[in-house]
Amino acid sequence: MTEAAEHEAPLDPALRQMMRTNEANWDARTPVHLASAFYGLGEDGPAADPDRWFGDFEWQDLGDLTGRDVLHLQCHLGTETLAFARRGARTTGLDISGASIAAARRLAVGAGLPVDYVRANVYDAAEALGTERRFDVVYTGKGALCYLPDLDRWAATVAGLLRPGGRLYLVEFHPLLNSLGPKPAPGEGSELLLRHDYLGGRGAIRRDSTYTYTDGPAVRGTTESYEWMHGIDEVVNALTGAGLGITGMRESDELPWPRWPEMVRTPGGWWRLPDGSPRIPLLLALLATRTD
Repeated sequence: MTEAAEHEAPLDPALRQMMRTNEANWDARTPVHLASAFYGLGEDGPAADPDRWFGDFEWQDLGDLTGRDVLHLQCHLGTETLAFARRGARTTGLDISGASIAAARRLAVGAGLPVDYVRANVYDAAEALGTERRFDVVYTGKGALCYLPDLDRWAATVAGLLRPGGRLYLVEFHPLLNSLGPKPAPGEGSELLLRHDYLGGRGAIRRDSTYTYTDGPAVRGTTESYEWMHGIDEVVNALTGAGLGITGMRESDELPWPRWPEMVRTPGGWWRLPDGSPRIPLLLALLATRTD
């Protein structure tokens, strides 16, 4: 698997350019997110418990991480990455944004947690981390896959980063959630309606927004970004095609933040649609193992 990943044809130049645009956009988003109440970060370290971003089922699925080598792909500010280090894992975070990695390093120092952060495009992760470096767990998700144009290449990269028996844990916003508009269009009611594709295949979606998903100030710098839709079938086929065996999957009706104003707090501190609303999957958790 590693050799196949290393010898793939170069990523299409147009896609590389889109990802460079995304890199600049996340560089511009970083100070906005650092200043936001959404992330709740202090100047010298995280003011909020990093566990707030995790459901209890995630720790059940991952098990004891003490002494394990854990890689968090597309880690952004490292707000989740810190939770792995706190559980005794030898932890590495990787992200395309240099500004995000610089902030993540400061936050880890402020928290007193040893995390190795590396700036790289996911598709270049093996080269950036060292061609012989392998991990027991690769974790990714919660808004990561939509920034990747090629899931087959992503899955091959992940497989090459895992030791035999190592596991990928993907906890990602469900494609159904991404299909539902975050807010009604002008003149529409509050009903949750399908407003976007569930399945991929139509190429990149260009976005241009002065504000991000947080409550922070306006973005100064690159406001343009590109996203790609991926259905569950695309994710599963990419992983099995890379030689990973699917060992478990969950669909959850909860999110770590209130996507819609009518959502109610759960006993675990996350959010779900109120009683009387349809129970629909909002989060997807998928566990896959390198079997060779």
